[in-house]
Amino acid sequence: MGPITLFDKSFLQSLSIDESVWFDHFFITNICPLFYVETLADLKKSVRNGRTQEQEVGIIADKFPDMHSSPNVQHITACINELLGYPVPMTGQILLAGGRPVKVEGQSGIVFDKSPEAEAFSRWQKNEFLEIERLYAHGWREMVTNLKLNEMGDHFKKLGIDGKTCKTLEQAKALADQIVASTETPFERMYLALLFLNIDQKYHQEILHRWSIMNYPPLTRYAPYVAHVYTVELFFQIALAANLISSERPSNRVDIGYLFYLPFSTIFVSSDKLHRKCAPLFLREDQQYIWGPELKNGLRNINEHYLAYPEEKKEKGVMSFAGNPPTEGDFLISEIWDKHFPNWREKKEVDLSDKNVKNNELVEHLKKFTDAPTLSQNEVDFDPSNAESMSLQRSVRKTKGSWFQLPKDLKTN
Repeated sequence: MGPITLFDKSFLQSLSIDESVWFDHFFITNICPLFYVETLADLKKSVRNGRTQEQEVGIIADKFPDMHSSPNVQHITACINELLGYPVPMTGQILLAGGRPVKVEGQSGIVFDKSPEAEAFSRWQKNEFLEIERLYAHGWREMVTNLKLNEMGDHFKKLGIDGKTCKTLEQAKALADQIVASTETPFERMYLALLFLNIDQKYHQEILHRWSIMNYPPLTRYAPYVAHVYTVELFFQIALAANLISSERPSNRVDIGYLFYLPFSTIFVSSDKLHRKCAPLFLREDQQYIWGPELKNGLRNINEHYLAYPEEKKEKGVMSFAGNPPTEGDFLISEIWDKHFPNWREKKEVDLSDKNVKNNELVEHLKKFTDAPTLSQNEVDFDPSNAESMSLQRSVRKTKGSWFQLPKDLKTN
């Protein structure tokens, strides 16, 4: 399974199909909403000679991690919920949406059906695109970059901020931290936060009322995830004003958005230079930034290692012979697991193809949850965030590149 990993489009594009198999296999991947819209936007981009726009998107979709991936809730949705009193965990787990509460034989559970994003990538692999996706591709950049820069500049002046005095990205981050943590001019600062985050005005009154009842605490205490997103936004604007980030490259506005989702991962891997400079400033102590080309090389080495296995073994599927990374040899993937799972080498690896391993009962148990009817609001008598079972549905390709992801002799529909 591996550590939860956030990645950008540039990294996945750099991989071969075989390398993408091992990225999916040894990492749990957080599908950032920006990855989805960036990929979709390629339907309206100029592409290299000899390829259609649909083919370009299809190439990315072929590398999509379909076995161990989950889409994250959009950051604006998470911010609104937190401002309205619903805590947002920031300890590395993927923020999932759309779970169905169910009960089977008295046991509570949450079932996550196959996500719309996963459905879309499955279609894109076959060059099938909906008209609404084409329209969305046409307008997404305007949507993402719809920020009132002039109005923001006015607020920076009111707060006495002069970006030209900032000399390094570290100073830009420190200044952003200072602004977000401050308790001075609280209403001005809260209004600026709502403006930066583009929070719909219909929520403002309820947000401000709840905040006032709690005696106007700083965002860092009142809504930690909102404070994180706000800090990223402030950092970006300060760095632009100080010419530490180029304003001539429109994609920088999109790229910086990946940092909103850092709290929902353990690793961030990217082949983008802006991410390489900025992301480490926002990571927790237990998080890691990995430069995309380095991880690509590590995945290539892993692929070459397993290609040497006999065909009979490979036909059992990667889950059967590579539950963990190699324990011998010099492999970056193994080093990453050492960092985040210190005891993984001590645990006995289970061969799922072994006939003595009985997992039919577990499969049948999960199937009961998947098929169970959704409980009504009145029927839910348990905390959905602490259910006894959780089921995530996925469509996994039997073969991908050179590899059987599932056993060769497994019958599929």
